[in-house]
Amino acid sequence: MTYEAPEERAGRRPPDTGRIRPGARPPGRRRDFGIFWAAQTLSVLGDSFALIALPLLVLEATGSVARMGLLTAAGGAASVVAAVFAGVVVDRVDPRRLLIGCDLVRMVLYGLVPLVWLSGPQIPLLYAVLPLCEAVGMLFAVGYVTVVRGLVGPERLTEANGRLNATAAAAGVLGPLCAGVVAAWSGPAAAVGVNAASFGVSAACLALVRFRARPADDRPGERAGLWRDLRAGIAFLYGHPVLRALTAALSLFSFLTLGLNDLVVYHLKHDLGHDDGTVGAVLAVGALGAVTGALLVARVRRRLGFGPTWTGAVAVSGLALAGLGGARDVPVVAALSAAFLAAVAVAGTCSMSLRQEVTPEPLLGRVTAAFWTLQYAAAPAGAALLTWAAERHGTAPVALAAGACCVLIALAAPATPIRTAGGRA
Repeated sequence: MTYEAPEERAGRRPPDTGRIRPGARPPGRRRDFGIFWAAQTLSVLGDSFALIALPLLVLEATGSVARMGLLTAAGGAASVVAAVFAGVVVDRVDPRRLLIGCDLVRMVLYGLVPLVWLSGPQIPLLYAVLPLCEAVGMLFAVGYVTVVRGLVGPERLTEANGRLNATAAAAGVLGPLCAGVVAAWSGPAAAVGVNAASFGVSAACLALVRFRARPADDRPGERAGLWRDLRAGIAFLYGHPVLRALTAALSLFSFLTLGLNDLVVYHLKHDLGHDDGTVGAVLAVGALGAVTGALLVARVRRRLGFGPTWTGAVAVSGLALAGLGGARDVPVVAALSAAFLAAVAVAGTCSMSLRQEVTPEPLLGRVTAAFWTLQYAAAPAGAALLTWAAERHGTAPVALAAGACCVLIALAAPATPIRTAGGRA
């Protein structure tokens, strides 16, 4: 059984969220969104700290790259498993308590590491802490998606998501950089302590936010149940023509592109013979592209509408990826990386905003979790295939093939309901 929103049951299209009401304040001028924005940025900064600090602790204690990889894999697996159930939890609990609780749990768990490390390295602790924190982080990620609409209104969703994604991209660059500096100055354990403190500050910020009460789930004849709730998100995605097409397209897109960073690193170091400093500079330029795309997406979508904006962004990302493997100059590689990540930020922000606009609020957590799970389920295999093929056949033909497939996704989109998706928010 699929769930239909009231406007769909009545045979009407959802309202055009692109018409901004007179006097509707921009997200940056809304007190609650501003505080929430700061809290989300601190949470992302903390997560990016952990991605560097914890593996450095393992390397410092064991000298084993394999043990580092095992820790990262354990955290990733916990995140994927948590995504399956995150939507059910998010839709059943108070969002304010959930978000604050997630930050406090991560603060305590990460705070244990530097305290325990005072008596000597305890590697097993890391294999318990990181998976738990990654699972809690997934709950936080799904939970924050469900509250944005209530903080800014439907007509400002794309602009709000663009700001959130822009600062997340910036924090994703600054976090590892700052973690490396702190680790070099006072050791990786101290960097984990700073990470824990960031979550404490984030929780304090969230305590000041006034969240709108969530509407009750009014689906006729439905009774709460874990299995029914797990199915509800997938059923809504399948029953909504645009979201169904987007899920299929983005699953293929993620399969083709998740390994891009590895491909860029391999191309710079193996093909072009540059050092780690050059790699870091190129990745930083790419992150600036992501920030730019996230800040521009609301303006572009308002002008062009959802379908052309999303389709054009996917096409640009495919063209940039196709040219990456054959680029021989570092500035060209950096520019193409920035173009790719800017286009991905535009497409991703559009997709998230549309999902928030058309999904009934009582279902938003389950739909978000189902969407992310389906989108990224096969992506790790795609990343492994992409890098294996690049090592075997070279980066140029592999990047060209993957980029061409992305362009084909964009060319096929006008033949799907994506073309008619409304809203110029």
